[in-house]
Amino acid sequence: MKKIIPLVFLLIGTGAGVGAGILLRPAPASEAVSDTGTEIKKEKQGEQSAQKNIVEPDHGETAENEYVKLSNQFVVPIVSNDKVVALVVLALSVEVPSGKTDSVLEREPKLRDSFLQVLFDHANMGGFEGNFTQAEVLGRLRMALKEVAQRDLGSEIVKEVLIVEIARQDY
Repeated sequence: MKKIIPLVFLLIGTGAGVGAGILLRPAPASEAVSDTGTEIKKEKQGEQSAQKNIVEPDHGETAENEYVKLSNQFVVPIVSNDKVVALVVLALSVEVPSGKTDSVLEREPKLRDSFLQVLFDHANMGGFEGNFTQAEVLGRLRMALKEVAQRDLGSEIVKEVLIVEIARQDY
């Protein structure tokens, strides 16, 4: 009898969980769309147009910019006493004028090489030590990345380099 009671409670708890899941399940998307389907489509179109990045430059004109996310993350080893003590992983994007995305993607290998050199130099100068996410430290890194990107691709193509993700794993 003592062995059956836990099994009964287990079955009751499982049944109650399944029942609660069924009752609290959200309505499928097809049921949520009623005769106001056209309004929902208009809202989605509005959201998509709002996702385009419009930036106002200093001279007052409005220009549409696109963001090119580089295909892979950058992995930077942190070396101390001839031993890797940490890894920093970064994801970068490049801000370009609308329609210039292909120019970045065509020259991505050259850009990645230049970015890696800047990141290795930053690591060797201790840029990823201590409070490496401080605005001043990341600002210097961002500026160096922007300079090499503009050197490789041209200042008319590269507007900014964005650090989308950054993480450090110590060993």
